[in-house]
Amino acid sequence: MAQIETDVLIIGTGPAGSATAALLSSYGIANMAVNRYRWLANTPRAHITNQRTMEVLRDLGQDVEDEAYLFAAHQDLMGENVFCESLAGEEIGRMKSWGNHPLSKAEHLLSSPTMMNDLPQTFMEPLLFKTACSRGTQARLSTEYLSHEQDAEGVTTTCRDRLSGEEVTIRSKYLVGADGGNSLVAQHIDTPFEGQMGVGGSMNIVFRADLSKYVAHRPSVLYWVMQPGSNVGGIGMGLVRMVRPWNEWLIVWGYDISAPAPEVDEAMATQVARQLVGDPELEIELLSANTWTVNNMYATHMQRDRVFIMGDAAHRHPPSNGLGSNTSIQDSFNLAWKLAAVLKGQAGTALLDTYSAERAPVAKQIVTRANQSIGEFGPIFESLGMAEGVDPEVMQENLEARCNATPDAEQQRAAIRDAIAFKKYEFDAHGVEMNQRYRSDAIETDGQIEPAFEMDAELHYQPTTWPGARIPHVWLFDHKTGDRHSTLDLCGKGDFTLFTGIGGEGWETAAKTVSAEMGLPINVRLIGPRRAIEDLTGDWARAREISDSGCILVRPDQHVAWRIEDLSADPTRDLRRVLGSILAR
Repeated sequence: MAQIETDVLIIGTGPAGSATAALLSSYGIANMAVNRYRWLANTPRAHITNQRTMEVLRDLGQDVEDEAYLFAAHQDLMGENVFCESLAGEEIGRMKSWGNHPLSKAEHLLSSPTMMNDLPQTFMEPLLFKTACSRGTQARLSTEYLSHEQDAEGVTTTCRDRLSGEEVTIRSKYLVGADGGNSLVAQHIDTPFEGQMGVGGSMNIVFRADLSKYVAHRPSVLYWVMQPGSNVGGIGMGLVRMVRPWNEWLIVWGYDISAPAPEVDEAMATQVARQLVGDPELEIELLSANTWTVNNMYATHMQRDRVFIMGDAAHRHPPSNGLGSNTSIQDSFNLAWKLAAVLKGQAGTALLDTYSAERAPVAKQIVTRANQSIGEFGPIFESLGMAEGVDPEVMQENLEARCNATPDAEQQRAAIRDAIAFKKYEFDAHGVEMNQRYRSDAIETDGQIEPAFEMDAELHYQPTTWPGARIPHVWLFDHKTGDRHSTLDLCGKGDFTLFTGIGGEGWETAAKTVSAEMGLPINVRLIGPRRAIEDLTGDWARAREISDSGCILVRPDQHVAWRIEDLSADPTRDLRRVLGSILAR
């Protein structure tokens, strides 16, 4: 007999695991999260936090969103990616990144009520974990997952208490493997993967040093140091990353993946830091050092019966584009409401099959994009004359040639500008972050054709209410108080929401009927003049892609489940049909 029982057992308390626990507890679902270590993240490895992830934190509550901003470096400080010969040396060029170009900033402001920021994992994890535990999650640290067995009624998991050495059995209805890039859960359910692990070797060196005089006038998250002979993770340069402005840093430095991983001591760390900063007298306080591998692998299926994987367990890739923790947290937003609906008896178990159908394509997309971004450094090396195989002394001559007053040097300068600007596909790829559109049985299109992307889908978010897309953000206004609310604030939080307008009152009546029949809360937002919510700017009318009397049904994860242009002949029948299909009832 199991020693502990719960509805959902989560293995791992990283961004994916802690977010899943926080969401399930917010939805009233009993869950337990275990972690083999004594505490949470001890290095600030993940840090870029995009708008979609901030929307998940906002859905968890204003307090959660506000605390994230409190500890984050503001978007303005994420600044401009700098390419230089060293922090103290000559600057080669820079590009406005992370939504800080005026045109990109406008897109960010129009796309979401939230702001992108830089929140290191050492701050994100405790925030999510605290939220989970304060809302009901039972947590066990120093508890190592060993194995599990499934049956028709649930999952029996065996763990080891690393303090006592004793084995602990936990009985749950469902098991979530959020146990990282070396996931045992993924291995035990024989998840199919494509790609390759260990395609390059890198090390992280975390240290404290006041570098304000080199960087405060040009704030950035990333300083790319182009030095002949230096190397990082197969990329071919050194990277100095801001952790805290401007006195905590992380250097990424490469090593030969075919050789044993190096031992990084204070002397080596100091030497590398001095070289990249360009200050031979620099003294650092070494905080930590660890090695890691560049991976290019993703799960093509993310579940087996009652067991699911998410986060790095499912998508394993380099930190390019800052997609890791973001995608992990968004995995949790997709799965948590589905588990809650099934456990509450509001949905059939087939709803859970849509998790993999919706998130596995995202895993493939972001692993492909992150690895492609590494390759897109090639034109920068070529323009600087630092291509692979060139002697370091010749590299230095080529690098300095850009300063000459010759036609060749003028062409080189143009090539450098173009190559740096092209890195917007890594450092300002708003579409990669926001354009996810789901296709599964949890979406009902009624045959509506997906709208084509009119702009570059990797660079630009393009809003639509086509079923499968996230509901567009616009500001709407409270009729009584005048307070503004994002459309995203008017939905989510574990419930389905139906948006309609004047003439669509029949949908409100239908929602009450179907809600009572199914035991499923459905919130209705009837938008129009003299109604509780008003569209004073007309932005909702322009974004909704339906008439006043039509409706848009939004899932708890803020993705559109279904829409219809006008009030139908029998709204109750149609809403019943659609929800019955989506929820596999």
